[in-house]
Amino acid sequence: MIRVLAAPGLLLVFVTLWDTFETIVLPRRVSRRWRLTRHYYIFGWRIWSWWVVRMRREAARENFLAFFGPISLLLLAIMWAALLIFGFATLHFAFGSHLSTNGGPAGFGFDLYFSGTTLFTLGLGDVIPNSTPARIITVTEAGTGFGFLALVIGYLPVLYQAFSRREVSISLLDARAGSPPTAGALLVRYSPATGLGHVDAFLSDWERWSAELLESHLSYPLLAYFRSQHDRQSWLAALTAILDATALVVACMEDPRGTQPQLTFAMARHAAIDLEQIFGGDITASPLRMSFDDLPRLRALLAGWSPPGTDLDAAARRLTALRASYEPLVWRIGVRLLMPLPPWFPVAEAHDDWETGPLHG
Repeated sequence: MIRVLAAPGLLLVFVTLWDTFETIVLPRRVSRRWRLTRHYYIFGWRIWSWWVVRMRREAARENFLAFFGPISLLLLAIMWAALLIFGFATLHFAFGSHLSTNGGPAGFGFDLYFSGTTLFTLGLGDVIPNSTPARIITVTEAGTGFGFLALVIGYLPVLYQAFSRREVSISLLDARAGSPPTAGALLVRYSPATGLGHVDAFLSDWERWSAELLESHLSYPLLAYFRSQHDRQSWLAALTAILDATALVVACMEDPRGTQPQLTFAMARHAAIDLEQIFGGDITASPLRMSFDDLPRLRALLAGWSPPGTDLDAAARRLTALRASYEPLVWRIGVRLLMPLPPWFPVAEAHDDWETGPLHG
């Protein structure tokens, strides 16, 4: 009867290896709802965020959230290894625990110990297999452990390279759009009257950044939980600010098709749509990100970016329609990941991160 445990043991090994393959190797989104990694992050994030919302100090909350991404990655690898060890130990136990222990009969405890030393390729030699099935399981686990460790070790540089590329552009946005980044600050600083250069080159870079964000966070969703270096920066805030800015510029054009602002808006909204399917919360209400006092500043921006003779009321209506196409998406992501969305205009007397420090107070 004990042989029936071979089936669940083999299934556990297969499910764990398949989940590892989908998470590390497969370069596309997995839409299947039942996955080890998916439920691991759902459960882990609920526990972590439950503690965060009870903290009073904003700085303490953000610091605590910053630990979730790296810690969850380490615990994920530990979970995979533990499941593989337990699965192979179950296979040994199902075939009679044919192990030489140099003192006493083998049991499930020895199976677990031997499975762990085999998976991590330690080769201590104090417990050895003494039957054909045990030897086959041992060789299979040793090869599996070697490949598993190689994948996990190779996985870390890929993640941190993608994280670094994401953060470099976010840091560059500080002097261009403020902290947190806002469309109002960006469009004022890049206004044609300021002489900072053509905005198309800047938006072209952010079109590529949005594409890289989409591909990296679909392939490796856990990157979304890695917070930025500074409290007032995040990948979601940067994406939202770019969507806001390009939406306003597109709204000022009579025919935006094929222009750089329209291309960047399309790519950024594509990223928001796909990422919302993974990280979107259950909240349906849209945020109120623009107050009544912001309307004169918004109209001034529309006038500054519109060609002469443009109907500003029609441009405002086009902007409202564009905002409705992405604001609910980024809002739901922000609610789920506890990332606040930036306002449309910077707060009065707020300093950018590059302006703060011990010399600036």
